[in-house]
Amino acid sequence: MSKETQVVTVAYGDGIGPEIMGATIRILNESGAGLRFDEIEVGEKIYKKGIKAGIEPGSWDVIQKNKIFLKAPITTPQGGGVKSLNVTLRKTLGLFANVRPCKSYSPYVKTKHPDMDVVVVRENEEDTYGGIEHRQTFEVYQCLKLITLPGTERIVRYAFEYAKANNRKRVTCFTKDNIMKMTDGLFHDVFKAVSAEYPEIDSDNMIVDIGTARLADQPERFDVIVMPNLYGDIVSDVAAQISGSVGLVGSANIGTECAMFEAIHGSAPDIAGQHIANPSGLIQAAVMMLVHIGKPDIAAKIQNAWLRTLEDGIHTPDVFSEEQSSQKVSTEEFTDALIQRMGSMPRKLHVVSYPEAHKMITAELKLSRGEFKPANRIKRELKGVDVFVYWEPDEPEKLASQLKAGETRELALSMFTNRGTKVWPNGLDETFCTDHWRCRFYSKNGGISQNQLIELLQNLSNNGIDIIKTENLYEFDKKKAFSLGQGE
Repeated sequence: MSKETQVVTVAYGDGIGPEIMGATIRILNESGAGLRFDEIEVGEKIYKKGIKAGIEPGSWDVIQKNKIFLKAPITTPQGGGVKSLNVTLRKTLGLFANVRPCKSYSPYVKTKHPDMDVVVVRENEEDTYGGIEHRQTFEVYQCLKLITLPGTERIVRYAFEYAKANNRKRVTCFTKDNIMKMTDGLFHDVFKAVSAEYPEIDSDNMIVDIGTARLADQPERFDVIVMPNLYGDIVSDVAAQISGSVGLVGSANIGTECAMFEAIHGSAPDIAGQHIANPSGLIQAAVMMLVHIGKPDIAAKIQNAWLRTLEDGIHTPDVFSEEQSSQKVSTEEFTDALIQRMGSMPRKLHVVSYPEAHKMITAELKLSRGEFKPANRIKRELKGVDVFVYWEPDEPEKLASQLKAGETRELALSMFTNRGTKVWPNGLDETFCTDHWRCRFYSKNGGISQNQLIELLQNLSNNGIDIIKTENLYEFDKKKAFSLGQGE
């Protein structure tokens, strides 16, 4: 165990946050962890000051100085241009890996899956959580999904290194690359490339919908699951709930410099102040934090006491049952019971021990400099442009006429789509259309220049076309780097 005092930034949060953080701090103090705490304020009170980030500028300095952040749940106001503080923290601090262990504690906590022990590793910075959204027409709103090579490689490599460090036998990747062939296709391709470096660990890929269904039905088939951000957010909550309760699961957000630990549940304002909140999720997050900072023996001490408390039937109302519980207790009573059991071991549940700390599991970017990104060898050539335009959802032939009138010597209209489905040429009357059209202009004679794109856009504007945005169409070594229209 490290003898050096570790300073941890803490935020008590909103709703039930102060109650469960108070319980967790008491347990950490009683465990002999030797931690010191720097408190900052984030969340609802800060939003009400008019700070839309939910965090004051000076608090960033505290987090950066201490590197370790234990955070209770916060309330994010809806609407009003307010951004999620949780997402802001993860992205600003470079916390690329979200790790959520979801394990059943049967028979002491009710579950249909007594043998479940799954770790969800979720990419934490990109995908639709880039939060890049636009209203483009009266009827159409857009959210951009961004999947990058280095971001994907880091999270996939982290998942395999986590499995290796924790004696896990299989890593499964969830994607939807039967539909999103480029973004999710990249994630799958990187997964296959990285998995080849770990022949001692089994690996497989599943389409996220059937994968989630099988996880919900037979979670014991899975070990470590890695996936992009949005799927990971949804699937990790499914996994937590079927393990017994979302309230029992903590998570780690790991970066190259900083790490943040939190319960996965929200601030539950409806039960705040009633002293019935289960502190277990934040306790589990604190256990993960102790392992991360090099105190695995203290982590095991707390976890084994927590398991013994569950075994003894001392349960908060959310997991209380007449069959398995001996006492329905308050937040404070549960905390007292756990502290009393410090040094005790569970009698039937597995006694826990943790490997030595892996403060930063290696996530070296190899593929970004290898076959996936040979920038000095791949030829990138501009071949055309998708012009997104506003046009009321009628008279597509008139739209085609005005688009064709804007063609240049180098760029010709090849098709246009509505909501991704081709409606010209040779569209069907049955296809439902809205006021948002993607109009593809492709080179007549090979590569084109940026100035030729500008000429096209000027012509279209002069012909009464209301341009919303454009996306350039590239080929990489003569391979199309853009999707076809549905039905093209």
